[in-house]
Amino acid sequence: MSELDDIPVAGTAVLLRPATGGIEVLLMRRPDRGSFAGAWVFPGGKVERDDRRDAEDEQDGARRAAVRETREEVGLVIAGPVVLSLWQPPVQAPVRIRTWFFLARAPEAALELSADEVVDALWISPEDALSRHAAGEWTLVPPTWMTLHGLCGVRSVDAALAAAGTARSFTTSVQETPAGTVFEWDGLRLETGSLPWNLVVG
Repeated sequence: MSELDDIPVAGTAVLLRPATGGIEVLLMRRPDRGSFAGAWVFPGGKVERDDRRDAEDEQDGARRAAVRETREEVGLVIAGPVVLSLWQPPVQAPVRIRTWFFLARAPEAALELSADEVVDALWISPEDALSRHAAGEWTLVPPTWMTLHGLCGVRSVDAALAAAGTARSFTTSVQETPAGTVFEWDGLRLETGSLPWNLVVG
């Protein structure tokens, strides 16, 4: 068993709905404490005992966790989430969790935010969310930033779901450079010496 096998697993749901000219995603702001303090993230959380099944693929447990956490955090019940990506944490991370990301069509229902876990939530285009981060108005963690970047220019929810279904794996490495902290994934680099992070394709 590798070191990465022996860490907690989580599931994240990237909810999509149609909008004029393309799609919108649901992002929510975490409280200024705990994991991802103050950041705008997708609904999600760690796999719990009830999410697991005996002799089952890890991805299925993460999918159930994404569905459950979405219901608990924003009050939406999603069906048929499609796998998008798998994020392996860097060895330097103080809390290491392997996270599966799933795309899902949002139901037509009102948000019901968990007061303990969500400060605010907003439907927004990927482009506008990235613009708010670039302006220093929002904090986005690297997996959220990369996921939004990949959804830019998508014209419909159906197109996004059709393009998913196979998990792209991101194994994160972190390097400290004179310019600041650098996150790398197989030729992609996020430089975080100053906001906004800049995507560099190596």
